[in-house]
Amino acid sequence: MTPQTDTKRFPRGGVHPKDDFKARTSGKPLARMAPPAQVAVLMAQHIGASATPVVQRGDKVKKGQLVGEARGFISANVHAPFSGVVKAVEPRIFSVTGALVEAVIIESDGEGAWAEGLNQPQRVESMDAAQMRSLVHECGVVGLGGATFPSHVKLSPPAGSPISDVIINGAECEPYVTVDHRLMLERTDQIIDGLKLIMRVVDCETGWVAIERNKPDAIEAFEQALRGEPNIRVAPLSVRYPQGAEQQLITAITGREVPSGGGLPADVACLVHNVATTLAIRDAIRLRRPLIERAVTITGDGIENAGNFIELIGTNVADLLERQGVRPGANQVILGGPMMGIAQGTVDLPLVKGNNAIIVRRDVEAPLPRACIRCGRCVEACPLGLLPAELSITCEAGDWEAARRLDILECKECGCCAYVCPARRRIVQLIKQGKVELRRQKKKLEKEK
Repeated sequence: MTPQTDTKRFPRGGVHPKDDFKARTSGKPLARMAPPAQVAVLMAQHIGASATPVVQRGDKVKKGQLVGEARGFISANVHAPFSGVVKAVEPRIFSVTGALVEAVIIESDGEGAWAEGLNQPQRVESMDAAQMRSLVHECGVVGLGGATFPSHVKLSPPAGSPISDVIINGAECEPYVTVDHRLMLERTDQIIDGLKLIMRVVDCETGWVAIERNKPDAIEAFEQALRGEPNIRVAPLSVRYPQGAEQQLITAITGREVPSGGGLPADVACLVHNVATTLAIRDAIRLRRPLIERAVTITGDGIENAGNFIELIGTNVADLLERQGVRPGANQVILGGPMMGIAQGTVDLPLVKGNNAIIVRRDVEAPLPRACIRCGRCVEACPLGLLPAELSITCEAGDWEAARRLDILECKECGCCAYVCPARRRIVQLIKQGKVELRRQKKKLEKEK
């Protein structure tokens, strides 16, 4: 295979943070720590309908056993991260929304026994696409880059929408986060295997591994591993946020633009999966291994011992921070990257499938927002060509119809606008509030019909 020399990037907007804060953890291999004594497995940690608990207090469960059953096509199963006893089925805080969500609380028995038939090699070569999709559905795989969209749905493109390009997203453009970088270095062959399985499921002949140029070791690892694979190429990307966003990634690599107004990658014959998701899909198909753990970067100037770790889903975030050591003056915890992650009001909450990072910062002072000065920087930075300043103003005024006309629902909340705003306006927060209000109005109208 000929090494790729061209550098790809999306055509408009974006930002380049002054410091990506990755150096502290990018060289630290993934470490598997001792499991916690107890986990709280949320029934809603994915896009779509929440799962329904299928266990009750006092039940004994095995590792990987189904504890929450998907409700409908756009939903996801959830499983026991270890063997033990169900202590309760009760509400716990969901970090993304702050809402109380039903959870299955499991106390470990220390045995670690897998449920029958799980984590065993499967006869993959004799499987058809439907059987492979079924395993991904059964194992509760969702997008691990943060979106948490059920993976079996993405592997089921609409009829009449053939996929020509499968793109594995290794951009990892958010500052601080380094788990995908480590996975690409430590599990190169398994990622390629996962990509080939995905290509098989959707009957696609062209695959891409997209990696930003600030990870030259990962680019080299994949170029070496893909020698003799003419249908799979490495796509080196320019270092610019949000290079890893699905729409921007597709445009950078293929030149195609996902249609506005609710368009999907399948509309332009593309399918995108994050690096960690690709591994989870591979493990589901090859081993029938449910998604019960994920890679997490724990870092920030408020953490004593930063690093990359394999953590069980449902582990308490407070316990993880105590284990790694919190420095004096720490006053902000963000789950996810600093651009799209969410600052938390409490750390007494369970780790979920979409949490790829925990960032702890010290002595953070929230600047007071001022009135928009009409500088236009947010417009220049928006990768979708929206008018963030106008959107924030209409949302402040409660003019929801104007916000709709300005395509508020197209916003992906990447945070570029707020990052460059000299008035420190809370643009993304206002847009989030506007979307909530528009959805509330839509539900109200549907009920009145």
